Amino acid sequence: MRLFLILALLALLVATVSAWDKEDHEIFDLVSELEASEGKGTSFYSWLEVPSTASTAQISKAYRRKSMLLHPDKNPGVKGIHERFARLGVIGAILRDARGRERYDHFYKNGVPRWRGTGYYYSRWRPGMAEVLVFLTLLTSVLQYTVQRMTYQNDLRRIETIIGNAKLAAWGPKMIPVDGKRKVKVSIGGTPRIDDEGNQIGGRMIDMVVEGNGFVSIVDDTGDLHPLDTDSAIPAAISRTWPPVLARYLISKIIHRAPKDSDELLEVDNADKSESGSESPGSRAATPNETVPTVLKGGRAATVKAGGKRRKAVRSR
Repeated sequence: MRLFLILALLALLVATVSAWDKEDHEIFDLVSELEASEGKGTSFYSWLEVPSTASTAQISKAYRRKSMLLHPDKNPGVKGIHERFARLGVIGAILRDARGRERYDHFYKNGVPRWRGTGYYYSRWRPGMAEVLVFLTLLTSVLQYTVQRMTYQNDLRRIETIIGNAKLAAWGPKMIPVDGKRKVKVSIGGTPRIDDEGNQIGGRMIDMVVEGNGFVSIVDDTGDLHPLDTDSAIPAAISRTWPPVLARYLISKIIHRAPKDSDELLEVDNADKSESGSESPGSRAATPNETVPTVLKGGRAATVKAGGKRRKAVRSR
């Protein structure tokens, strides 16, 4: 799914870039150079000092007037005058050409793309990381919901087919309901096989029970009945797409984690209290079952039972 989204975005980018021809890229470069030379926001029209609705004659007149001002012979030694004069000639040619002016007017009204490392991109709205994540989340959710709907429709058709085959096997071709329950075998597809009697069976078979009122149930290996109807199919739902499912999972983890942490803290606290209590003064009293060594002269020690009758240590001879 992730690879599909990346390929789709790349295809969209390629399609957008390929929609711009050589003349469009020339306009992009001219706009960028003009703003760098004459100031940001300078357009072809503002540089010629004519409105965007000017006629071809007005543009030609403004071009001649501007070319006289920027002619290199009248501006000797001025830095960049040759580039500005050459740029004026190209801009004048574009605005006096019907198709060239139409293309420029399109970008003049809708915004001119900017160069961003690998190509021209529109600078009016450049989505950030948050916008991209939201877009991808919505796109993947819609795709997942669409797959759910398709799966639901397929499940409905499959269930209706199985129910119809079960009733056909139980009631016969005339489909006349019969009182009581009838147990039948129904094929649910798969590779055909041969049964013990040599008869060909069309795929995997399951045991089903058809009642006189039209209720159909599946018989499992233990003999239990499981009703089968169109309600058995899981319908598509936005709540079953991955963003809500992930949100519910994280919330449940947080909710179930909090009491567990509290219990662990309580256990640690109780353990600390018990240890501190056992190490307090006077808490080392011997119990009846505790053995206490008794130090004798000569460094020997005899083990006696605390709380019981004391025994005298026997000196070694």
